[in-house]
Amino acid sequence: MFDYILGKVVSKQPTHVVLETGGIGYLLNITLNSFDQIKEGENQKIFTWLQVQEDAHRLWGFHDPAERDVFLHLISVSGIGPNTARLILSGMTPEECRQAIITDNELAFKQVKGVGPKTAKRLMMELKDKMLKTDIDPLDGPANSQKHQSIEEAQSALVTLGFVKSRVEKAISQIVREQGGDVPTETLVRLALRMLSA
Repeated sequence: MFDYILGKVVSKQPTHVVLETGGIGYLLNITLNSFDQIKEGENQKIFTWLQVQEDAHRLWGFHDPAERDVFLHLISVSGIGPNTARLILSGMTPEECRQAIITDNELAFKQVKGVGPKTAKRLMMELKDKMLKTDIDPLDGPANSQKHQSIEEAQSALVTLGFVKSRVEKAISQIVREQGGDVPTETLVRLALRMLSA
């Protein structure tokens, strides 16, 4: 799937930008954090994530891989969708978000619209270990980017096949933990199909 798009920022709004390349204008949903970093009228590389829904496909854009990585961690938590993750990363930087999770700062998330006490607790519990690992495994490393690309592609394929997104994410997370390292997209899909069809 798309890892990044390099092109000219032809328009910029707090919630989205239009990036033109090869005669095509891509509308990318963004956070306020990325909005502050992206320069209108300039050529820029914007990292992406494709959200696959039954009725639409939406592209999300990020100024750097670190923000995308934190965004993907956030939406892996039940109860936090892309729009809620955008609100979180519009109120704090990716590093501030990571530190809030590591230090169990639930208040930082309870203040975000759509994040209640239960979701905030779940977020801390599910993501703390993952965020601690980013001290050793840099958020923006090329291997990490490739790993997330495989996960994104596998999730998109399985959702397209009709499986529920939350079940797909849980299955893939378990496979990645058990396999360790980078797992090719086709292997993720094959192993997840076995789990989801059992």
